[in-house]
Amino acid sequence: MFFRKPEPKPPTFAERLQTLRDAGFQVTHRPDESYRVVRDGCGAIVREIAGRGIQVDQSGWMVGGDVALLVDAGFQKFWRVGDRRLPALSSHLQALHAFEEDLREALGLESLFNTSLGTTNDLHIYDRLEGHGRGCTSRPWQR
Repeated sequence: MFFRKPEPKPPTFAERLQTLRDAGFQVTHRPDESYRVVRDGCGAIVREIAGRGIQVDQSGWMVGGDVALLVDAGFQKFWRVGDRRLPALSSHLQALHAFEEDLREALGLESLFNTSLGTTNDLHIYDRLEGHGRGCTSRPWQR
């Protein structure tokens, strides 16, 4: 047919990685068949899962060559790498938010509403909820 358009071909994982490189990301192959993607002090671990597409395993601030997880402690956010905890600065969070948005766009992933509003946390550790969910806790006025 004259007006028939060719079917669009989805990009391969290798083409997506090249798109990341073209967008200024540093892409490094890891031994476990995943890739570490780094830019502006932020990093992520990206892998292709057969039948499901591309998955971003971790994303966070780079601390000593490792991707740190963002922890919300209720009063402040921290970066956690192993046993170390470092305070997360506003500039870190802004850079991480821009990094994640650009990463999702370059990989062709969906950008969900709640993640587009701001930075999401990997862990939540609230000291005020200690012992919560283990039955009846003592109330301050009952001591």
